[in-house]
Amino acid sequence: MKARLLVAAIVVSTLSCTKINAQINLGDKAMGALQSGVASFTFSDEDAAAISKEAVRKMDSTNTVAGPKDGYTLRLNRIFGKHANENGLQLNYKVYLTKDVNAFATADGSVRVFSGLMDIMDDNQLLAVIGHEIGHVANHDSRDAMKAALRKAALVGAVSSQSDKIAKLTDSQYGQIASVIIDNKYSRKQESEADLFSYEFLKRNKYDVNAEESAFAILANMSGGGNADFLSKMMSSHPDPQDRADKARARATADGLYKPYVQQKFSNKAPAATTTKKTTTKKKKK
Repeated sequence: MKARLLVAAIVVSTLSCTKINAQINLGDKAMGALQSGVASFTFSDEDAAAISKEAVRKMDSTNTVAGPKDGYTLRLNRIFGKHANENGLQLNYKVYLTKDVNAFATADGSVRVFSGLMDIMDDNQLLAVIGHEIGHVANHDSRDAMKAALRKAALVGAVSSQSDKIAKLTDSQYGQIASVIIDNKYSRKQESEADLFSYEFLKRNKYDVNAEESAFAILANMSGGGNADFLSKMMSSHPDPQDRADKARARATADGLYKPYVQQKFSNKAPAATTTKKTTTKKKKK
């Protein structure tokens, strides 16, 4: 499988091929908008989180998730576990075992990191990418992307229940929402603001801020070869990774923190089990 770059927090990036029949909690106004096809409606963080939570649960069930003793999980726990409550967000995180190069965060606080990304970046670089994804949630980009998807889907009559809490979505309707979300990339402004959030995240937690420039440089190098066609499709709505690397360097320089970044050694293998030898003491003969 060719490595793909999807460093953007798409709420349900793989659900268009997944069968889903879910009960989701929506607010009154959101339900009314779905029923009538109204183009503009109030859509809260809670509404987006409710849908995202179900979407991520389905994604987890259709992807190979690293187990608790897997080397990838252990590494992610070590470098990111301390940030499970970041910026007022309650975050949960897992690793998808795939060669794809990707990471995303959703409105409910789910963070998913692909093992392909962990194979090419050290701990600080990974934190720079994850910090970027958290920025999309903190800046309400994930909520707005979900709102836009529901609006564009125009699911007239999608909610048959008159209840103000339960909406039943069919497989095809949820697939329709997923398709719209996939097409609804984050704007250049949103990506730039998430980059700034990542930089401040590294700086606030006393990590090497130069890891952000280095991470984007890696992604820029990936834009050649087999990934060129894929990345060229994203550039219409995403800043060029080399440009983002340059801006990260400029921020570090302005703060007097810039220095050439050297990638640190890292391993995604679980540590070998250690055995303790039992020592026996011989009794002295009387």
